[in-house]
Amino acid sequence: MAAFPQCENDMSVNFDLQGRCAVITGSSRGIGRAIAESMAAAGANVVISSRKPEPCEQVAEAINARGGGRAVAIPANIGDKRDVEQLITAATAELGPVDILVCNAASNPYYGPMSGISDTQFEKILRNNVIANNWLCSLVAPSMMERRRGSIILISSMGGLRGSSTIGAYNISKAADMQMARNLAVEYGSRGVRVNCIAPGLVKTDFARALWEDEANLASALSGTPISRIGEPDDIAGAAIFLASDASSYITGQTLVVDGGATITLGGI
Repeated sequence: MAAFPQCENDMSVNFDLQGRCAVITGSSRGIGRAIAESMAAAGANVVISSRKPEPCEQVAEAINARGGGRAVAIPANIGDKRDVEQLITAATAELGPVDILVCNAASNPYYGPMSGISDTQFEKILRNNVIANNWLCSLVAPSMMERRRGSIILISSMGGLRGSSTIGAYNISKAADMQMARNLAVEYGSRGVRVNCIAPGLVKTDFARALWEDEANLASALSGTPISRIGEPDDIAGAAIFLASDASSYITGQTLVVDGGATITLGGI
């Protein structure tokens, strides 16, 4: 049997994040933690950030104990602009210019129809899920564009592609993230910076517990999922590695849906 021709370039190096600085918000647990762990394993130096210092420090210590890229803990409240500014300043001081930004932290303080949401709840969703992402992007983009290299990843949701009678405000914010990626991709693209979204389906995290903990609700969700299981945080981490790496160097302004196929069917939640 003839051997396959040798590729001129070893494709495995395209996924290498060696020496790059990655800031991942909401990375003390769930999807954010899985992304941080995977990026560190791929060689990136990672910033672990969420509101509470202790969980951040625990995740950073665990990553450092495994080897690979270095991890540092820098707590921040993404709803506070000064905290966001200090996060990027401290990350740059600790690990150098930011090469990869993953906007993963989000809020959803309300579960129910839009007619029942308070202004305070709606404003919190928009501030934490949309406005804070724009702050973060605006802070890292100038340095990225100056170096003509950078990848920004917004963690959206398949909910941004669908209507809902219970998480409508959250879905509105996630649809806005998809549009933000398109807009910023246009603004930054000519100077070497890519901006993309990942839209997870139902993933087994504490954040989504209300959607999967009830067995009947989970069964309903999986009824419309061709890959008939709930997603795991590592499923999203693989997509993030791809979008952060040179393997996706010709991809920008896109939303990569990682939902087990749920959005291609009529069933589910």
